[in-house]
Amino acid sequence: MQNKNKKRANRKIIIGFEHSESLAREIAKKAKLPYKRIMVTKFPDGESLLKVPEEVKDKKVYIVSSLHHPNEKLIETLLAAETCKDIKAKKIILISPYLCYMRQDKRFNPGEVVSAPIIAKHINASFDGIITVDPHLHRIKKLSRIYKNAITLSSVMPIAEYVKKHYKKPLIIGPDGESYQWVLKIAKKIKCPVTVLEKTRYSSREVRVNIKDKKLNYKDKHVVIIDDIISTGHTMMEVIKFFKKNNVKNISCVGVHAMFAEKAYEKMKKLGAKNIITSNYIPHKSNRIFLGNLIAKKI
Repeated sequence: MQNKNKKRANRKIIIGFEHSESLAREIAKKAKLPYKRIMVTKFPDGESLLKVPEEVKDKKVYIVSSLHHPNEKLIETLLAAETCKDIKAKKIILISPYLCYMRQDKRFNPGEVVSAPIIAKHINASFDGIITVDPHLHRIKKLSRIYKNAITLSSVMPIAEYVKKHYKKPLIIGPDGESYQWVLKIAKKIKCPVTVLEKTRYSSREVRVNIKDKKLNYKDKHVVIIDDIISTGHTMMEVIKFFKKNNVKNISCVGVHAMFAEKAYEKMKKLGAKNIITSNYIPHKSNRIFLGNLIAKKI
C-alpha cells in the first residue's frame, strides 16, 4: 500500500500561491501529495514575474488559486498554467473553490459585458479541467455549459454537520429563492425547519427581504442564515434586522465564500449576528469550516 501511495505522489503535485497557501497545504496533506509554492515577484511597473516549481515536469499538476479579488490573480493563474505547459506538465487542473466573474451571466443593459463565458474561455484554454465549490449559478444552470471537465463540489454536508454540532433548535433561513434547493438539503440532513425569504434587489447595495411563511414559528429557535457568498453583506444584514425586530435573540450567519467587502463582517456583528461562520476557501477570521478534505477526495 505504501508503494502505491509513493507512486501516486510521484505522478501528482499541488502548487499554489501565497494567497491560497493555507488551503493548498491542507489539500495536499489530506491527499498525501507534495506541495510547492509558485514564487511571485513584481516589476516596478506592477507586472508579475512568476517562478513555477520545476517538479511539475511529467506530472499531473493541481494549481490552487481561489479567485476572490480576481483581476491580478487571474493573470498570475493563467501565467502559471502556461508555464507548467512549457515545462512539460502532463495535465494541469485548476482548483478554484471561489470561481470569479459568475454573477454577470447575462447582458442586463446594452453594451454590458457577459463576463462568465469570457473568463471561462480563457481558463479553458490554459487548463485541462477545473474543481470548484458551490459556484454562483443562476441563468447558467450547469457549470459544464461553459467550463470543460468541470467538477462542482457542494459544501452542504460539512455545513450541515457544523450546524448540527454547534446549534440547538436551529431554523435554517435561505435569504432568497436562489438559495432554496441548497438550504433545503442542509435542513433535511439535520432534520430541522427551513424557510426561504422573498428578496427584492434594488442595487448591489440595496435589498429588501420579507418572510413568506407567516405561520412560521421562530420565537424559540436559533436562526441560522445560510448563503453561498457573503460579499457586501447587505442581504444578510436585512435578514438579521428582520429577525431582531421580531425579538429573535440567537441569530447566526453561515457563508461558503467569505468576501466581506465594505466592512460587512463588522456591520453584521454590530447588527446582532451572534456568530458569523465561513469555510476556509477564502482566508478570514470567520473561517471555522475546513473543507480541504472535500477537494482532496476528488484528486
